[in-house]
This record gives sequence, C-alpha cells and structure tokens, in this order.
Amino acid sequence: MTLQAPSVSQARSGLGDLLERYRGGEIRALSRAITLVETGGAEGHALLQSVRAGLQDKQRPTVLGLTGSPGSGKSTLVAVLISVLRSQGKTVGVLAVDPSSPFSGGAILGDRIRMLGHHADPGVYVRSLASRGALGGLSARSMQVLSVMEGFGFDVLLLETVGVGQSELDVAALADHTVLVVTPAGGDGVQAFKAGIMEIADVLVVNKADLPGADRTARELRAAQMFAPHDEHTFFPPVVQTIASRSEGAQALLDAVQSHRDHLGAAGLRAKRLERARFELRSLVQQRALSLARSAGTALLEDVASGRVSADEATRQVFASLRHGVPGSASAGASPSSSETGP
Repeated sequence: MTLQAPSVSQARSGLGDLLERYRGGEIRALSRAITLVETGGAEGHALLQSVRAGLQDKQRPTVLGLTGSPGSGKSTLVAVLISVLRSQGKTVGVLAVDPSSPFSGGAILGDRIRMLGHHADPGVYVRSLASRGALGGLSARSMQVLSVMEGFGFDVLLLETVGVGQSELDVAALADHTVLVVTPAGGDGVQAFKAGIMEIADVLVVNKADLPGADRTARELRAAQMFAPHDEHTFFPPVVQTIASRSEGAQALLDAVQSHRDHLGAAGLRAKRLERARFELRSLVQQRALSLARSAGTALLEDVASGRVSADEATRQVFASLRHGVPGSASAGASPSSSETGP
C-alpha cells in the first residue's frame, strides 16, 4: 500500500479542527498547537496568525517573568506561586525554558519535574521548551508559544528562563513584569548591579531568606537602587524576601507585582506589548542572519579568512544576494554558480 501525503484541503481541514478544539479549551489541542508553532512551517505560521487575530478581542493574561541564576529557587518559587494563584481561583499557564545540551540538543526539562505536584490540576498547564542555544535565557520561539498560551485564556502566565546568570535580559521584553530571584549567597547588591540584569527587574526577590545574610542582601539591594539613574517618576523595584521551600512570601511577591502593574497603567502595558513585537522581529531577523551566515559559499568564507574581503563587506554581499533570491551565493570575484554550501 502506498502512503500519500494529505492534500492541501485536508491539511486546512485538520488545522480548522485543531483551532476549534483549541478555542473550546481542550488541553490536548493546546499542546498540539504549541508543538506546531515551535516547530515552525506553514501550518504553524497559519495557526499562529489565527490565534493572534483572536487576541485582539480578548482580555490578555498577566505575564510574569522570573529570571535569576541557577540554584536560586526559581522553579520552586513558581510552584508556590501556582498554589497561591489557584487558591484565588485563577488559571495558570507556565512556560519553562530549560537549557539544551550543546552535544545532543536535548534538555532534561528539570523545571517541569519540580512542578509535578500540579500535574493533575485542570487549571494548571506546564510546558517546557528547550533553549536550543538561545543566549538571552529564552528559546527563540518563546514569543510565538507565549502567544498561543495567551490565546487559550489563562488568567496568569508564568515565564521562567533558563537560569544562566546576568545575560538573561530577553525576559524583560516578553513579560509584563520581570522578577529577579537572588539568594543571600549570590553576592552583594553592587555585584548584582554590575552586568545590567538588575536594571530589567520590576520586583527583586531574595529567596532562601532563612539563610544567613538574607536581611543584609535585601538592604544592599534597596541601597544599590539609589545609585542607578532615576528621577521623580522612577519606579524602585520592591525587594521581597521569600522562602519558597516553606511556601513563604509568595503573596507578598504577588502584591509587589500588582504595585508595578498599577504604576504602569494602561499606557505602560501597551508599551510592553510594543516591546514584545520589537523582540520578536529582532529574534526572527537574527535567525535569518544566522541562516545566511551558515549558507555562505566556501569561496566567500575563504576570501574573508585570507583577508581579501572584510567581514563587513562579506556581510553586505550575503544580504545583497538575499535580495536577488540567491542566499549566500555572493563572493568577491566568484559567480553564484561557483559557490558551495559552507558549514
């Protein structure tokens, strides 16, 4: 028996059925929709466009991003936040980005393991994404997946980053409110401010506050804020102490998030949405640029390596070739037909 690929009409019918089940609140349809969008391709693109078109008429959920160094207790804190939010009758979606292996490309998805206590709750949905080498603490597809989860109708979305340290700045572009989680053993307030991650925080959390030095860390964080540029309109991120392992401090954290939301107002939230669009556009442009760099012809790479052509000029040639519909084919002194696929 010969297997045949589904026709275009069959594919469209299947997508329509998936969208109907997704809009009807079926979790399996949500999972399938996320997989399609994360994978990419025409079907995933069409689904994403339909979902985003529907978002225009919906009340969007609050998106809370949590970042911080590995071991600071982000996943445990997320699990506690879920419990508090569920006790208030709110539905919760969690998008947890786990680091990928540089060798296999796989991920352990350990964040999801720490949230297993909520797996039987129909009001909670946890999805893990592999970072696939993304440097900003998030997967390159995080924005698209987040949109699919927004369209499903959750009250609150919790976005947890990889946990690679002070370079995790992308979360601020996606989240309405960014929470930075530190621990008493993570250095003083000045150290935390050095690389810029403190500047994206809307709420500062000193987790594991039962450890020695927690009060001192909280004081230093408050004091360090005064050294940053500010004026009479500056919002100083509240500093909250939590002990996630004992489920302590989660409500104080949510209250601090609400204070930031009140500060933003409708205009501030609209600005956040624009920043999300900027982040997504930038991410897709970067992906395309990386693809072009990988497809650059061997002749062009040899010209750059030998110094005959500067990297800046080679970049201009590659983008020029894209405009002419022949990605990566340009090379100094070489015709398009002479190029080969590079690494």
